Amino acid sequence: MDNGAKVFLAGAGPGGADLLTVKTLRLLERAEVVLHDSLIGADVLALANPNANLIDVGKRCGGKASPQAEICRLLVEAAQSGALVLRLKGGDPMIFGRATEEMEALRAAGIPFEVVPGVTAASAAAAALAASLTRRDISRAVHFLAAHGSEGGLPPHDWAALAAAGGTLAVYMGVRTLPVLAAKLTAAGMSPDMPAAAVENVSLPGQRIWRASLGTLPGLLARAAPGGPVLLLIGQALAQE
Repeated sequence: MDNGAKVFLAGAGPGGADLLTVKTLRLLERAEVVLHDSLIGADVLALANPNANLIDVGKRCGGKASPQAEICRLLVEAAQSGALVLRLKGGDPMIFGRATEEMEALRAAGIPFEVVPGVTAASAAAAALAASLTRRDISRAVHFLAAHGSEGGLPPHDWAALAAAGGTLAVYMGVRTLPVLAAKLTAAGMSPDMPAAAVENVSLPGQRIWRASLGTLPGLLARAAPGGPVLLLIGQALAQE
């Protein structure tokens, strides 16, 4: 295109405005169109260019959502208008952020884009727990899992491989499917006593933390009934000393 159009796919981090990267903050202050996830908080959006057109295109599990094709159409149309467009995603765009579909749509339309990384929820949850996801001789790998697929249920992961891997599991979108996920892992050989934790609204004032085991965490969360986004961590690295 010859109108200077460009789209930035940027990560807003786990929620707290103070965890925005400097680059994303500068883009927020300049962008003329901001297509943002529903989970982007008011304190983050308050930092946007006051003349920007803010468009909520969020996807929330079990709630009203903008179809991905519609989000892609809006991105392309906004860029073709010549505006500086910011697609603001929770966490990091490249970790369960549906960035692939949007990059493909922009490529097909001949629109240049740039990806700006953000702090993903697993990193923020580890910080909140003061628990490293990798510990020498205990956890030498981190596995990022989506526990809610496009079909609405738990995706068909290789449970035996995950149970045997010996690393830390960082589970996104896992509250609803946690009982099944825990059952799959234990059936595949993971001990129900494996340390586990859940962090709701990580980095926000309403943050809540639960520490338990793989076997007890599903019941604990069922009783707590968290309403905000929850990141689950499972693995020996979560053991408290």
